[in-house]
Amino acid sequence: MMGAERRAAIDIGTVTARLLVADVVDGEVHEVVRRSRITHLGEGWSSTGVLSAEGMTRVADAVAGFVVEARELGAARIVAVATSASRDARNSDEFLERLEAAGIRPQIISGSREGYLTFLGATYGIRDERVMVVDVGGGSTEIVLGTTSVADGRRHASIEAVRSVDVGSRRITEMFLESDPPARDEVERASAWVADELRPFFSALRERPAEMVSVAGTATSLAAIELELDPYDPERVHGYRLSGSSLLDTLDHLARMTLAERRGVTGLEPDRAGVIVAGAIVLQSVLAYAGLSSTLVSEHDILYGMMLDPFDDGGAG
Repeated sequence: MMGAERRAAIDIGTVTARLLVADVVDGEVHEVVRRSRITHLGEGWSSTGVLSAEGMTRVADAVAGFVVEARELGAARIVAVATSASRDARNSDEFLERLEAAGIRPQIISGSREGYLTFLGATYGIRDERVMVVDVGGGSTEIVLGTTSVADGRRHASIEAVRSVDVGSRRITEMFLESDPPARDEVERASAWVADELRPFFSALRERPAEMVSVAGTATSLAAIELELDPYDPERVHGYRLSGSSLLDTLDHLARMTLAERRGVTGLEPDRAGVIVAGAIVLQSVLAYAGLSSTLVSEHDILYGMMLDPFDDGGAG
């Protein structure tokens, strides 16, 4: 591809580690390889305040493989970021050293920076529309409201409001959902807590968005469950519209299941079964606050944002 630069981006989240290798030319992203590994970096972190040795090892193994593959594919530059659990953990320096030994030292980015990059990626292909982008992570949820435009061959985001809220699927599961299946009062307490944490952001908005775009594992998993995908098909998930009513139905259905039963749900990765109820609680709450009847699900997320960004933050060549 003439004039293209091959880039690699690695996103290290609380639940998942992911890789995207792509050719970028004139502001367009052409995927070469996308990989995802559920590593549960944040397992136990919400109660201990530290990342476990086992979780750090799982991530380091995944990232080492990502770096080797990106280099073999000829990526001119590799950039890596780490998010919520890495921001909050007391032993994040130790984690960074382990990742550096695995081949790359990621930048631990702020919640607002994470939100900006997610918005830039999620709105790829959307122009001049007031959009709310939602990324339900394992430790936090990023909510960004803004518009996008294209100038001089580059995409730009005009951000009206951005907030990283400490409500995530792993954090909520460990705080509230102790029973198997979760008891009704546990789900109700979790939902009430999430609503309280989200309320200040939405109370401060002058008006609601025209569209809501949801990215990352919770949203894509819920779409795959509705579509009964086996195997997972990103082309069918991207652009799928989740209605508020169907989201509530799916949440109720999943919350009545044991963990073993959820592991067998078509469309749901077994390793995500332990946190999907909490993730669905967050997504449903955000949609209700946004005052919209549905959300668009996108495969374009922070990895796309990292591709479209000037690429000056962290990483290794």
